[in-house]
Amino acid sequence: MKCIVSLIVILTTIQIGLAQPRPVVLNVDVNHPKGVMKPIWAWYGYDEPNYTYMKDGKKLLSELSTLSPVPVYVRAHNLMTTGDGTPALKWGSTNMYTEDKDGNPVYSWTIIDQIFDTYIQRGMKPLAQLGFMPEALSIHPQPYQHNWKPGDPYNNCFTGWAYPPKDYKKWGDLVYNWVKHCVERYGQKEVESWYWEVWNEPNGYWKGTMQEYFKLYDYSADAVKRALPTARIGGLDLAGTSNPSATKWLSAFLVHCDRDTNYATGKIGAPLDVVLFHAKGSPKLVNGMVEMNMGTQLRDISVGLSTVTAYPKYKDLPIIIGESDPEGCAACGMATNPSNAYRNGTMYSSYTAASVARIYELADHFGANLIGAVNWSFEFENQPWFYGFRDLATNGVDKPVLNVFRMLGKMTGNRVGVTGNLAYDFKTVRDSSVRGPQTDINALACADKNKVTVLIWNYHDDDLKDAGSPVEITVNGISGKKARLTHYRIDQDHSNSYETWIKMGSPQRPTNEQIAKLEKSGQLEMISAPEPLKLTNHTAIVKINLPRQAVSLIEITF
Repeated sequence: MKCIVSLIVILTTIQIGLAQPRPVVLNVDVNHPKGVMKPIWAWYGYDEPNYTYMKDGKKLLSELSTLSPVPVYVRAHNLMTTGDGTPALKWGSTNMYTEDKDGNPVYSWTIIDQIFDTYIQRGMKPLAQLGFMPEALSIHPQPYQHNWKPGDPYNNCFTGWAYPPKDYKKWGDLVYNWVKHCVERYGQKEVESWYWEVWNEPNGYWKGTMQEYFKLYDYSADAVKRALPTARIGGLDLAGTSNPSATKWLSAFLVHCDRDTNYATGKIGAPLDVVLFHAKGSPKLVNGMVEMNMGTQLRDISVGLSTVTAYPKYKDLPIIIGESDPEGCAACGMATNPSNAYRNGTMYSSYTAASVARIYELADHFGANLIGAVNWSFEFENQPWFYGFRDLATNGVDKPVLNVFRMLGKMTGNRVGVTGNLAYDFKTVRDSSVRGPQTDINALACADKNKVTVLIWNYHDDDLKDAGSPVEITVNGISGKKARLTHYRIDQDHSNSYETWIKMGSPQRPTNEQIAKLEKSGQLEMISAPEPLKLTNHTAIVKINLPRQAVSLIEITF
């Protein structure tokens, strides 16, 4: 009987051993540099510029400036829109231009200064958008301010602010005086470090023709350069870049800037210091489950980069992805768009980590001078808690996705080679997204003088959870003799204010004590205390368990 029991124990032990999943293997080669870790992620944007100087807006901007090793760039719509500065969803205003009873320009910089002062005080830089059309300049001014709300048709947003100017010279004078004012207020050296862009998505947000947009661009670029010859100006922040009609816009714009007759000067060509276009994914709801589509976003980027780099004159020009997101409408919540349910939890985090890494690879593939990828998500002041907006914080509490940017902020030096046995390559993700039976467990790694950082994600387009996968990370080429490991994590139990809020019972009026707890849980959290790490022949091995839709950052200092 004793022998039978022993045999059962042995067989059971063997079966359990066989049932253990084989670890996912990731190999990091510090001696295989792939290029400088440009902080392309340190760019943020939003529709509602008046949130900038409000309580939670200031708090979030302070956090964004602190987490980045370089100055953060900020892009906002509605910087030239007419109104009293009262924000609303997908709306904002500065009232910088009105006219007196005789039709003479009246300039007011009070509100726009309040916005830019908030950036400059935090060491941030504007990606200053020349848009939208002041009411007094619009050829079709009424109706002017829209009353769009989540669930309404998106086209309801496009009112009098979306039309061409009735007088291009007055528009140019406005741009000239604004840039001149900025130089006087902030100094030439500071404004030289900014970027200026003309409009937003002219293939959607513009109620004029392509040629009328080119005319607007010419008058704008001429005005910016007259005010500050060393200023940097570009366009055109195209929507749906991989769509053939959008690609036609981008190609025509490059041709126009190169060799068309300039509408403002009569000379050939127009100044072009930076090219911008947008890239969006396309989630949907499948049998009640969110299914992302990262491939759609990466195809936009692929087409944009290939189009610009194929043009000989502009192949080395700086490129900015002016909006780079899982889908298109930040102000559309979950109630009206159920496919947006990914936004509060860790799926947004794993998607962001996996997509940022592939954007670097696409830039390498095309030899593109990509300098920024704007994450179009900020915060929505005085809105319900965790309403499902695409934002980085809710009511002053950081959401899990913000911690991905905190992780990225710790990654400096050179990007280095990573290989793995369960990793989707960037072409597969671009062409087919992450739809296979296996999740995408992969990493982005950097090596600096005394530090190696490895960002690891477990991502899949389908929003499912599991107990996790064992992952073994081998880091080769560590130059030090002693090393220390710090492990940060975003998952159900770490760096996750949303799960904390759910466990509280989802209060819409949390107490001060609850808010303090939410704020703490919204910060980037270590999974364990820092510890010594054994090195063998300049190699370290780190073993972790990584749940689906979770993100880890391991930091090895030596």
